Amino acid sequence: MPFPLSPQAIDALADIITGGPGLGGGPPPVGLYRTGPQIEKFMRACNVAFSVSGSRVPSLVARLIEINNGYEPEKVLPRIIEAAADPRDFTHDPPRHAAVLDHLNRVLCYDGFELQQQGLRVRLVVAGRATPVVEQLSVTVETISFDTVQRDLSRALASIEADPEDAITAACSTIESVCRSILIELGEPLPAKKDVQGLFNAVKGPLGLSPDRGDLDPLIAGDVRTTLGGLATVIHGVGALRTHAGDAHGRERGYARVDARIGRLSIHAASTVALFLIETWQRKFPSRLLHRHDDPQ
Repeated sequence: MPFPLSPQAIDALADIITGGPGLGGGPPPVGLYRTGPQIEKFMRACNVAFSVSGSRVPSLVARLIEINNGYEPEKVLPRIIEAAADPRDFTHDPPRHAAVLDHLNRVLCYDGFELQQQGLRVRLVVAGRATPVVEQLSVTVETISFDTVQRDLSRALASIEADPEDAITAACSTIESVCRSILIELGEPLPAKKDVQGLFNAVKGPLGLSPDRGDLDPLIAGDVRTTLGGLATVIHGVGALRTHAGDAHGRERGYARVDARIGRLSIHAASTVALFLIETWQRKFPSRLLHRHDDPQ
């Protein structure tokens, strides 16, 4: 990700976190007004040391500038920005949350970023890099109880620019988590070989995805078999990328790192496969309704 951020972005972020000065007859704050102790608590929740020294707003701005100009701001600032726009803090006032996203995005776009609503979460992403399939997968796994899939997908998206090797590993894990979750939901045993290829081989039978199935219309049978064979090829390719370019197995001295393009390729391919598997499972077993973990059963 292109860090450090501009001074304007830092000021906008501070406005959202603090809610502005809070005194006088000025316009109402876009964000949530927070006292000094509340700002300190907010930053601690972001795993950032911070204490107010003097006035709230200048103290926070100084700390954000220190982070922005310090070591690896790309690992800290996205966490703070996403926390500042967390929709859970605006459940009582959704229009204000929309105003927060608009306020931040109007500034972040000049730095090449944007905040996107992905399911029930807000993520900081490189502007223009989102794809419909990734967004739809995020919405889908937020709606059902596939929480491990959401964690893997979120990790992949967060790592694209700073750590594409980790993004590749997480993309492969996304498919593995989908396969595991479907097998568990169907009461099927996990295979002895639990890599992405073994898990897909285990799930494709219950889902009716075997290329040699005999219940297809002869007019499209060949096309369906070709497409299903391509699906298996994509899964094999994502798994091979994880082995050869991901970070799951360690790296030798002088290893040539991959670039963000390959990380995005892995995420887009894995998201397409994962969404197709979930939609196939939902279509084949429509009576198996899933609930979010926090919903009453």
